[in-house]
Amino acid sequence: MQWRVKPVLPVTKLMGAVAVVVLAVAFAPGDPIRWALAALISSGLALWALRDVLVPVRLAADPDGITVVTGFARRRRLPWSAVERVRVDRTVRRGLRSELLEIDAGDAIYLFGAHELGALPDDVATELSALQT
Repeated sequence: MQWRVKPVLPVTKLMGAVAVVVLAVAFAPGDPIRWALAALISSGLALWALRDVLVPVRLAADPDGITVVTGFARRRRLPWSAVERVRVDRTVRRGLRSELLEIDAGDAIYLFGAHELGALPDDVATELSALQT
């Protein structure tokens, strides 16, 4: 089983990078500071989108264990014996509700949102629990 980034996410990030440059062209034609900020923001968004394209699978599971993405593009393989707990962390802040899949591996905790998984964290937690037992 694999869970991957929704395809619309990198496209949206690239559109944001282009929008920042367009805004700089429209509103800051001669301001080097605004151009520098626009270049910094747009390159950050482009790198973020590149990560989604290069490493679309954020979580993979099989009967032997799970593979998670850590850092920019590194993968870590965890046997099921190393996974202490899989749960969905729900928080409400300022009227906004968020749900994250939390995988506790003892020495590290891995968090995945619905956009990274391409599925609801509850559904992924259920499938992982079925594989783990």
